[in-house]
Amino acid sequence: MLKKTLAALALGTALLTAGQVMAADYTIDKEGQHAFIDWKISHLGYSFIHGTFKDWTGTFSWDADKPADSKIDVTLKTASLFSNHAERDKHIASKDFLNVAQYPEAKFVSTKVVPTGEKTADVTGDLTLHGVTKPVTFKATFNGEGKDPWGGERAGFNATTTLNLKDFGINGPGPTSQTLDLDISLEGVKAK
Repeated sequence: MLKKTLAALALGTALLTAGQVMAADYTIDKEGQHAFIDWKISHLGYSFIHGTFKDWTGTFSWDADKPADSKIDVTLKTASLFSNHAERDKHIASKDFLNVAQYPEAKFVSTKVVPTGEKTADVTGDLTLHGVTKPVTFKATFNGEGKDPWGGERAGFNATTTLNLKDFGINGPGPTSQTLDLDISLEGVKAK
């Protein structure tokens, strides 16, 4: 009788887990230029300077049926900042701002995903920048998922947030430049 009960329990567990969809792992397609970490900051209150980071890597896990189980991990090289102006980039990289020599990497690791709509969520995680780690929440939008022309599967998202630079020990260049807007576009290739 005990053997039959254990066998039934094992079969039931196998059937239950077989019906569950597990979150899939994706590598962010930065190499194919299908993902971007862009930023903008006010210039004297008259316009905005736009830029990007060119060197970074990341992964995420995603299950459309259980978005709250999603995770993301991104690491970027701070010296890869680019604003289309070499002298300005050199200044931003200096000790005055990012101090890339002392803090060569920035990192974001998600800790919680809270769905807010059919295709939206708040993604909270630990952002390490300029040697300081603080919780940050991104407003994320799921763009879609499916097969690509090369035999792979992809999923894509956009996310935005605004950072208070002082939270990370960075003094902006002026009174209108104390916050930085991040606009992130991620397209991931599903691991095989």
